[in-house]
Amino acid sequence: MIKLIKPYISFEEVQDEFKEIFESGWFTKGKFVEEFREEIEVYTGAKHAYLATSATTALTMALKALDIKAGDEVIVSDFSFPATANVVEDLGAIPIFADVSLETFNMLADDLERKITSKTKAVIFVDALGSPIGIHEIKKICEKHHLPLIEDGACALGSSEFGIRCGNIADITCFSFHPRKLLTTGEGGAITFNDAKFVPFFDVKLNHGAVVNEGKFDFVDYGYNYRVPELQCVMGIKQLKKLDDIVKSRNIIRDAYTKALTPLGFTVQKVSDDIVYNVQSLVFKVPDGIDRDELVKFLKENGIETTIGTYCLSGTTYYRNKYNSVQANAYYLEANTITFPCYDGVNVKYITDTISLYS
Repeated sequence: MIKLIKPYISFEEVQDEFKEIFESGWFTKGKFVEEFREEIEVYTGAKHAYLATSATTALTMALKALDIKAGDEVIVSDFSFPATANVVEDLGAIPIFADVSLETFNMLADDLERKITSKTKAVIFVDALGSPIGIHEIKKICEKHHLPLIEDGACALGSSEFGIRCGNIADITCFSFHPRKLLTTGEGGAITFNDAKFVPFFDVKLNHGAVVNEGKFDFVDYGYNYRVPELQCVMGIKQLKKLDDIVKSRNIIRDAYTKALTPLGFTVQKVSDDIVYNVQSLVFKVPDGIDRDELVKFLKENGIETTIGTYCLSGTTYYRNKYNSVQANAYYLEANTITFPCYDGVNVKYITDTISLYS
């Protein structure tokens, strides 16, 4: 089976540091955690970075930092993994689904404008499948309406728009280090921002609500344990050092797929010259007349793992039943997009030749 993705990390790369950690017995809150955190700041250009257990917990903390409460409206991109809306729902706030472009798969600026009300307290822009195209336009709208912008950059580490890297554009950005991502620590995530006003919140909330006074813990608030272990941070450090090379390699593979599949009627997710795209997921729209699910089944029978692009949040059973606000473009994209394997050494010719047999 040609797998959908393979990690860009090997045991040989981390074994010396793993041995050091085991011998020291220092598995958490050590030097590798601090190094990884600092390297994320350097890489993204953000002034502040904190680690979390996942992008989901990072997003939850971002909403809490912005004091989002029950009954508040938060506008979210509708083409994403359900965590984007789930974190809003979990706080008792109301996710308002903004439709997305059929070409870029990212939030439509005019739909965002239409859906801003007096109850809107924040906007969550999703870098669909790793592409941040349009985020600066969305940021301008948020600034006009005095709304904080959260970037769900779960897929977007290594991407940029207008030369500014994801993690250094929105008010708060949340990353994921899940195994499907270019940089994986197994599970894990990060929060980045520039405004120092958030520092006291994250310092306390991510440390069980504690501060240190005269060498002793003083629990001045309630808080959480969303820490990332030392072992995972070693993995992150190693991959971050080669991330730009990984991005370049994946774009070469994307170009090879595009050259082979465009004549067959497949349409690749649109980016622009202003974008550096990390190709976290290589997604195409299938041609008219092709059943995406049948294509996925056919490719699996031929030893190729594929999957859908991602989900129409407003069309999932829970959100459809509760809000009855299915967005047309996102709904279409969920049914008509497919993700292909993309990593060094993948047999693009075999995959595209197999697709041509189906087409």
